[in-house]
Amino acid sequence: MYGSESGTVPEDLERTAFRRAEKKYKLYYEDTYKSSKKKRKPKPVDLSEVLDFNSIIESYYQNVELPQGVVPLRCGFDTPVFSLENRPGFYFIPGALSVKEQCQWIKESLTSFPQPPNRTNHNAFYGPINDLFIAANERKVLVADGGSNSECDPSVSNGDVHGWKFFEEHEVSSKVSTCKSVSASVLLRKLRWSTLGLQFDWSKRNYDVSLPHKKIPDTLCQLAKRLATPAMPLGEEFQPEGAIVNYFGPGDMLGGHLDDMEADWSKPIVSMSLGCKAIFLLGGKHRDILQ
Repeated sequence: MYGSESGTVPEDLERTAFRRAEKKYKLYYEDTYKSSKKKRKPKPVDLSEVLDFNSIIESYYQNVELPQGVVPLRCGFDTPVFSLENRPGFYFIPGALSVKEQCQWIKESLTSFPQPPNRTNHNAFYGPINDLFIAANERKVLVADGGSNSECDPSVSNGDVHGWKFFEEHEVSSKVSTCKSVSASVLLRKLRWSTLGLQFDWSKRNYDVSLPHKKIPDTLCQLAKRLATPAMPLGEEFQPEGAIVNYFGPGDMLGGHLDDMEADWSKPIVSMSLGCKAIFLLGGKHRDILQ
């Protein structure tokens, strides 16, 4: 715990540069009395030190001087690809996906990517769940096995995990009130990640090749290959084997971390952001370095 009493080091000085930046750009709400989180206004954030690539691409086309250290490259895309002099290996591709393409991948992320055998954060408690997005739209409820209660018998589960079964909302009445239950819409809102291709074991922080899995969809593979081109040696083609899909709600954040579980560090990691705007913090060799 950070101390704040007299004679202790101020808490901001104890934090690393990366941790201070995480705190600075985190979403905070105005402390309004008796107001729900939905109605509270977010506190303003100083974005003066954030690189806005929308502004950078506009400056590029208007022949305006770019921020120091930002280098435009031509890599066969419709727009220039930008790199940072002090962060070799980082490439940003503005407008890499059209709005139509983004909507398509958002749909796939909600409907196809969480489908078994792909694993999600729900697997640990509920096991594999089929057609979660459809069940949420149909306002279904996932009900647990009630033991001796025949009304909770999951023997006919329509493909759902043994021990849990989707019921229509109107079917969930007093006769299954003794069972644990959760609405599909709540599960969808609490969906935090899903894995494609080789499955990542979050408890051990490595890829578990023994887990059942399907290959990454070919269309996603081809997209990743195209986006990885600027970071690949000339003549080599990127071969994606695994992918992690992260889901964020308003105010959510992904803490600083290292993507260091890949066997070959010479190959790039392709990251695509869909939906709302977000701030991406790019670290260095240790947490006292920040871009």
